[in-house]
Amino acid sequence: MSNAERLNVSLSNPLIEQVRLDLLDAIENDSIVLPTLPEVALEIREAASDPDVDVAMLATIIENDSSIATRILRIANSSLLRGFQPVHDVKSAISRIGLSYTSTLVTTLAMQQIFLSTKEALNQRMRAIWIHSTDVAAICYTLAKSQPHLNSEIATLAGIVHQVGTLPVLSYAVGRGFLRDHPELLDQILISISPEVGSRILEAWGFADELVAVPAQHMHFDREVPAGDYVDLVTVANLHSYVGAEHPLAKVDWSTVGAFARLGLPVTPDASEGYHQQIEAMQDVLRG
Repeated sequence: MSNAERLNVSLSNPLIEQVRLDLLDAIENDSIVLPTLPEVALEIREAASDPDVDVAMLATIIENDSSIATRILRIANSSLLRGFQPVHDVKSAISRIGLSYTSTLVTTLAMQQIFLSTKEALNQRMRAIWIHSTDVAAICYTLAKSQPHLNSEIATLAGIVHQVGTLPVLSYAVGRGFLRDHPELLDQILISISPEVGSRILEAWGFADELVAVPAQHMHFDREVPAGDYVDLVTVANLHSYVGAEHPLAKVDWSTVGAFARLGLPVTPDASEGYHQQIEAMQDVLRG
């Protein structure tokens, strides 16, 4: 049996398949609404698509969200960018970071807002998923630096959104006792269903195909593509994130995962040790 077969729950399980069909039907009928991008991310993406946009216009939008503005300043002054002089306003931060990077970065930082719930049990789950997503995103950012054909900022966003499909599944589950009271079953349902739902969400948000593919394909260890891509980065980063953990993914034989070869990355867990400082700096930024 392959790694993918061992790690994915078969949809032949009648209960899981029924939940999948119910959930997809609920999404189609709008009885469960897919999460939407936070307002600041929508405004920034719209502005960035304007060829006449300038630093002042982006700064005005960002300054309306004090949390995002503060974090943009932190990034501009962080070791990740290594500026010679500190910047003290959003316009200067954008000038240092760049218009394109700022647009992607705001979307990435704003994503934290959708991993929240007023229901405590659900909020705990969402918080754990967000923390894991930031771990994967930070590793993606760092590994992408060695990939000339990939953009480290887009790689970060790919890591952040790779589990976004869990959110509607959790919302569906919270009102159904047989899921809420059986966490192991819920875990199986999340593994089986959330990748498909995640790609649907990113498609609805108008994300590029290279990101839409991430939720649905990052666990396909035997996928074959001509060159390493953002799916491969998330695959590798996700495996790195479980090193030393009590988790099925910690037991995967990396030499059987094609993503490593396509990216030219070593298949030994200790290969990331030299990147710990960069990874930790990005984790700090993403978690706010």
